[in-house]
Amino acid sequence: MRIYFKRTGGFAGIRLETMIDSDTLPPEEAAKLLDMVESADFFSLPPKITVREIGADQFQYKVTIESKERQHSVEMQEAAIPPTLRPLVTRLTASAKKHNLYTQEA
Repeated sequence: MRIYFKRTGGFAGIRLETMIDSDTLPPEEAAKLLDMVESADFFSLPPKITVREIGADQFQYKVTIESKERQHSVEMQEAAIPPTLRPLVTRLTASAKKHNLYTQEA
């Protein structure tokens, strides 16, 4: 399973990105990641998740997951992240920060 993650927006307009390939992770970590994807029922989520009220400087997220059987992308506003998906988004954000994949938005 490959997971592509992108966070844009925010006060400073800094883009944060990462890609995680579960085949390169220790088995226990890969299992935790898969559990987060399954717990979020990720492949059943709509492609866009929004809320009516958009706050200034909110982050925008895009998560794409590819498995051998399927691929699915979900774009969402910070305030619209479903509670079941929040642990995965938090984990992906931490991973992107750890790898320092920051870029300034144009």
